[in-house]
Amino acid sequence: MTTQTAKIIEEVDKLIFLGNELVQYGKSNGGHMADVQVQKFTLWTNRVGDFILRIKDKQSQPALTFDHFRSVMKMTNLHSNSYFLLLEVIGALESIKYELENGLLYNIQKLLQADIFSDFLEMGEHLLQEGYKDAAAVIIGTVLEDTLRKLCDSNRINTLNPNGKPLTIDPLNVELEKAGVYNKLVQKQITSWADLRNNAAHGHFEKYNEKQVEMMLLFVQTFCADYLK
Repeated sequence: MTTQTAKIIEEVDKLIFLGNELVQYGKSNGGHMADVQVQKFTLWTNRVGDFILRIKDKQSQPALTFDHFRSVMKMTNLHSNSYFLLLEVIGALESIKYELENGLLYNIQKLLQADIFSDFLEMGEHLLQEGYKDAAAVIIGTVLEDTLRKLCDSNRINTLNPNGKPLTIDPLNVELEKAGVYNKLVQKQITSWADLRNNAAHGHFEKYNEKQVEMMLLFVQTFCADYLK
């Protein structure tokens, strides 16, 4: 089990624990909720919703269970006749925890990849702020290439050339556009940033400036957020 997976399990454990605390409150509450409990209930609900949608698809059973809960449950109406609705959501969290602990949650790989890429982009941003535009360009470009490779894997697109060597950004980019993963405009944008990365990697530092690397960083951040789901 990776460190990141362990952290995610730790988060789901916290949500389950807090959910059970709310259940106990609901069992004993016969009337209007106290303000502090409304705040706790709302915070817990928001955290659970964000967590499930990061881990599971919108049409997965846990996500549908949570959607049903939100559609029928009022944040000010937790009492002895409604607490059982929380039990359904806690059950959904328990099922996610089981999948995590047993390596059955396939979407976790995308989540971990997104976290890793985020770390590298933060490194690139830091280098850029410190004035190291060339190193930043190489790191940001590497994240872009790895993202394209992951998208090809997800869409069953070959990432090797006939000689068995990994394809570079340009051919990966072409194949992804052909497959309809994104449109021509995105393809052209990626081509321009690939050219900047290649200039940085080959020492042609005079062919681009710091502002262009900043724009590249913004593009890759948005691209990862949009396509690594």
